[in-house]
Amino acid sequence: IAIVEGIIADPELGKTYDGKVKRIMDFGAFVEILPGTEGLLHISQIAEERIANVSDVLKEGDEIAVKVIEVDKTGRIRLSRKEVLIAQKAAKS
Repeated sequence: IAIVEGIIADPELGKTYDGKVKRIMDFGAFVEILPGTEGLLHISQIAEERIANVSDVLKEGDEIAVKVIEVDKTGRIRLSRKEVLIAQKAAKS
């Protein structure tokens, strides 16, 4: 049942997903959050500090937690790893 729900599910704004890095680009990475559903993790949303190269932090195949921060009118999904890291740090304090 969980597999079927994953296939037909729509990404929820504000929800955190365990995703898999599919492609690395100069401007960020594409992360699959649901089967067949990818979102853009912009370079500015990868880490709390500024990073020069996406590949310094991520590589294809990495499994990371990301939060859906926007779904635009065309269905494009924007993701943030930075917000997840900040929330994890706050939870530990």
